[in-house]
Amino acid sequence: MVTRTVCQVLQRRFSSAAAALRASPADVRSQRNAVFSREQARQRALYPRIEKIEVSMQCPGLEGTLLVMNRGMSTPLSCARHLTEHYVDNSALALVDGEPWALHQPLTHSCSLTLLTFNDNDPTIANQAYWRSCSALLGQVLETAFKEDFTVELLSTMDVEVATAGAFCCDVVLDPQLDSWTPSEESLRSLTRGAQQLIHQDLAWEPLVVVPSVALEVFSHSRCKQEEVEQKASQSPTGTVMLHRCGDHVLLSAGPLVGRTGLCSQYDVTALHSLGEGPWGLQRRAQGLSLPLHMEAHHTVWRKLKQRAGRLVEMPKPEEVTPPASEQPATTSA
Repeated sequence: MVTRTVCQVLQRRFSSAAAALRASPADVRSQRNAVFSREQARQRALYPRIEKIEVSMQCPGLEGTLLVMNRGMSTPLSCARHLTEHYVDNSALALVDGEPWALHQPLTHSCSLTLLTFNDNDPTIANQAYWRSCSALLGQVLETAFKEDFTVELLSTMDVEVATAGAFCCDVVLDPQLDSWTPSEESLRSLTRGAQQLIHQDLAWEPLVVVPSVALEVFSHSRCKQEEVEQKASQSPTGTVMLHRCGDHVLLSAGPLVGRTGLCSQYDVTALHSLGEGPWGLQRRAQGLSLPLHMEAHHTVWRKLKQRAGRLVEMPKPEEVTPPASEQPATTSA
């Protein structure tokens, strides 16, 4: 135990000493965007000719409605635009042949399509995507909340059942220079304002399903993320992983996210707990609370929910991975 702790401390010291050699956060974001855009363009080029597919709508009241769409180009949101403004404004996710499907993900074959909203009789799948999206939004805020000379490493966070846990979560390792920093209430309010700005911009979450080599290149500056890519790919029946892009932020996701940040309404960052030393440094758990568009809690109820959401959410620890000794970025070509 002592030997392992010493190794972790030495590893972090070497990481800190090598910080000046690493790319800046702005350069990392630019590189991730470039790889994402390149792969997105490559996938779109797989459909050079316009081919038609039939989409059978399964939404309540629309059973039997058949839409003729473009293969590899049309998305569930494209289908919603052929219906009514209600589906355009309120759809959070889709089911394609019964499987969860992001609103901006192109349709590649004739299929059945159900558009999901938070007001459905059973909103479980939409809710799961919503909490996953709230965590993604929190991670995006954390990644850009600090000065450019501070590194921020977003860790893999398991999906949380918010109804029982009381909060959504995002695990993070901040720059070693910030290890002694204790976030104040003003710090949490500042993070909340950052999230609300992204919500106000109503940014799309663009999905992209890729082979591991592409994801490894996207996250070539992060050994932590590369380990997560390999783990997710090994657990995927297709051997692929799902990426999303929101503005200039590219993330690895455990599943589809809702269509846009504007579907979030009430949103508060409620806590940033220290979890102690982990394989990548001092690990913290950011937590938050949110309600989707057109749903709002009375301020007294919201205050009580925020208090609950500030308590540490306990989650099973993922299998620990020991970082390699080298901090050189690894680049893998697609």
